[in-house]
Amino acid sequence: MKKILFIALLALWTQVVLGQDNVFWLGADISGTTEMEAHGVQLYNAAGEPRENTALMKELGLNAVRLRVWVNPKHGFSSKEDVLVMAKRAQNLGMAIMIDFHYSDWWADPGKQNIPAQWKHMNYKQMCKALAKHTRETLELLKRNGIDVKWVQVGNETTNGFLWPMGEATTHMEQYAGLTQSGYDAVKQVYPDATVIVHLDAGSDPQRYNFIFDGLVKYGAKFDMIGMSLYPYWDMKAGLEVDYQGTIEHCVANIKALNKKYGCELMLVEAGVEAAKPVEGKRIMAEMIDAMKTRTDGHCHGVFYWAPEAEGYYPLGAFKDHKPTVIMEAFTEAAGLVEQ
Repeated sequence: MKKILFIALLALWTQVVLGQDNVFWLGADISGTTEMEAHGVQLYNAAGEPRENTALMKELGLNAVRLRVWVNPKHGFSSKEDVLVMAKRAQNLGMAIMIDFHYSDWWADPGKQNIPAQWKHMNYKQMCKALAKHTRETLELLKRNGIDVKWVQVGNETTNGFLWPMGEATTHMEQYAGLTQSGYDAVKQVYPDATVIVHLDAGSDPQRYNFIFDGLVKYGAKFDMIGMSLYPYWDMKAGLEVDYQGTIEHCVANIKALNKKYGCELMLVEAGVEAAKPVEGKRIMAEMIDAMKTRTDGHCHGVFYWAPEAEGYYPLGAFKDHKPTVIMEAFTEAAGLVEQ
């Protein structure tokens, strides 16, 4: 108990003396929370006590949340109004907030970057204005309600750009860069001190990062931080890596190289392991968090688990029977809330 108290006090002292920018962020994307609640799903802590998801993440040792924004979602979930609901919960618990703009009416990822229905007939200049307007209006809603936004992603896993084909990087890199700059400027107009993130998948693969960020630099688009997804499971499925150790090792090397080349900091804004193998998953997550904290020369500033509460329809959650598995203990231990 004395050791646990000492670690907690040391962490608090570090935040006060060194400032929040020196915090290693332990977070989760819990954007699906309100939809689960609407379907009557109740979550519990490991002891079986009912918990709201944001409060549960805080209890597990997390200090940040990530919330996605869709432009005109069919059922209203992940709209700017829905994001405000979740942002209020997080801020009331003292958790830092990352906003993740998908610039789509639904999921955006390396396999799909669909233009929102209302933007489909726009030309490039009109789309830049629409993107900026959507970004500003969302952030202005949060600011009017007293929400402090620490990070903002301009696009989600934009490994080949976004808003295809208008902003498809392989064919229209200059337009992708211009659309990204429109988002960057809109963020700074509302939250001048927010860190703007450009986010790609497969953090262990330097080729895709050099391609995108060389293009953004070439055409003068600004970004403050590079965000990465890191999923050993998907890397092995895709043949990028033969084991999880390779994913972690190559990601560490990539972080160092990207920092040196582009002069910016980095963060794992998405990570996850196989839910069906919780003991192995905890070990992988613990090694991943430790590597990002101790082996990147201080250039990786946090790890966010993507949708830990997801269960049954997604293989990389971290819950079973609506309770966290031991996978989440990797975060609790990293936060110093339990002895390792």
